[in-house]
Amino acid sequence: MTPTMTAAERRARLARRHALSEPAGSVAAVADGLVALHATDPATVYLSAAARLAGPGTGGHATADAVDATDAINAVDAADAADTADAVDAVDRALYEERSVLRMLGMRRTMFVVGRGVAPLVQAGCAVDIERTQRRLLLRHLEQTGVPDLERWLADVEGATVAALRARGTARAAQLAEDEPRLRTEIVMAAGKPYESTGYITNRVLFLLAAAGRIVRGRPGGSWLSTQYEWSPVEDWLPGGIPAADPEEARGALLGRYLHAYGPAREADIRWWTGWTAAQVRRALSAVGAATVDVDGAPAFVAADDVEPAPDPRPWAALLPALDPTPMGWTDRDWFVGPHRSALFDRSGNIGPTIWCDGRIVGGWAHRRGDGSAGGEVVTRLLEDVGAERAALVATEAERLTRLLRGRLPDAVVVPRFRTPLERELSA
Repeated sequence: MTPTMTAAERRARLARRHALSEPAGSVAAVADGLVALHATDPATVYLSAAARLAGPGTGGHATADAVDATDAINAVDAADAADTADAVDAVDRALYEERSVLRMLGMRRTMFVVGRGVAPLVQAGCAVDIERTQRRLLLRHLEQTGVPDLERWLADVEGATVAALRARGTARAAQLAEDEPRLRTEIVMAAGKPYESTGYITNRVLFLLAAAGRIVRGRPGGSWLSTQYEWSPVEDWLPGGIPAADPEEARGALLGRYLHAYGPAREADIRWWTGWTAAQVRRALSAVGAATVDVDGAPAFVAADDVEPAPDPRPWAALLPALDPTPMGWTDRDWFVGPHRSALFDRSGNIGPTIWCDGRIVGGWAHRRGDGSAGGEVVTRLLEDVGAERAALVATEAERLTRLLRGRLPDAVVVPRFRTPLERELSA
C-alpha cells in the first residue's frame, strides 16, 4: 500500500530541512540544505542565509523556545545592533574568501549560489544543456553578420576572451571588450518585432563561457545589492575548475538532493524546479530509486529511505525574502500558500517577501524607506490570525531584520526585482 503524507507532515519536514525551526551553522550548510540559493536577485542570497543562520548577529529566526511571547521585542532590543552586519559578512566570506559556495547558472537557466559539492552536479546536469541551447541561438543571430565559419569564429572569440581574462586576473565585461574587440560585434534580436533591439555579443559570450564552466562571477562592482560582477577564470576561483561529471549521473545525484530537501514532490514539481525534460526526470527518478507516496490523492516522490514522517518542530516564524528557495521549491504551492497567492506572487509566478509560521505562509513584508532620522524599516502584514505567540515571533523577526538592513543599508531599501501586490502596498 502506498504511504500517505499529509500537509502537516510536509510542513514539519520543511521546517527542519530548510533550517527554519533549527538554524544552520554556516552559509554552505544553508545552501546545501536547500540544494541551492536563488541568486537572480542579489539580495535574496543574503536575506535567505540571514533567516537561517545560527549565532549572534548572523540571523537565526525566532522560535518559541528562544523568545518568550511577552518579551519578544525586548529580546531583540538587548542585542548588539552592530552584530547584525555579520549575516552579510558571512555570505561575503563564503563566496569570496572561503569560496565554499559558488555563484553559477543552473536549473531553469536561473542564477543560483551552490556549495562546492553541488556545483559539478548543476554544471553537468543543467548548465551543459543550457550552454548548448544558447550557443545554437547565438550562432543563428550571428548569421546576419556574414562572418564565415561561425562556429570556429565564435570558439576563437571565446578563447581570446578567456586569455584576456587570465592576463588581467579579474575583469568587468567592458574591460574584456576592450581587450577583445570582436566582443563588440553587433547582432539584431527579435528582428521585425515591435521590441526589436540591437546589441553587442559581449554578455552573450560571457554567458556561454560561464555556462561552460570556464569563467565564474566574482565580487560585485558595488554593494551587496549590485548585479554587476567581476569575472575570473574558473581555475583561479576553484583550483582545477569544476570537476567533470556524467550528465545522467549528475541529474540522479541532484534529484536525490532535491528530494531530500523538498520531497515529497510531484513529477510536475521536479520538472519545473530542474527545467529538465519529462524523459530526463523519469530517468533520474529511476536512477535514485525514488519511493512513491500519496499526497492529496496523487502520487509524489521521496528518496527511497525517506518515507517516515518528521517529528513536529517547535513553533517558529521566519521572514523570507522574494524568490527564497523554500516557496520556489515546488510548482504546486497550495499546501503552504493557502488563499494568499494573489497578494504574494506576480503574474509570472515569482514570489515576493513572505512571513512564515509553522510551515505555512501567513503574511508578507516589505522594506520601507525611513523618515530621515533612521534607515528604512521592515513593515509586515499578517493575512490571517496566528495567535499572540506567533505574532510576537513575527514581530521579533521584523525587528531583527530591520536592524540588519539599517546596519547595511542606512540610505537605501531592498526592492525585489519582481514586485508583488502586497510588497508594493506595504512599501508605499
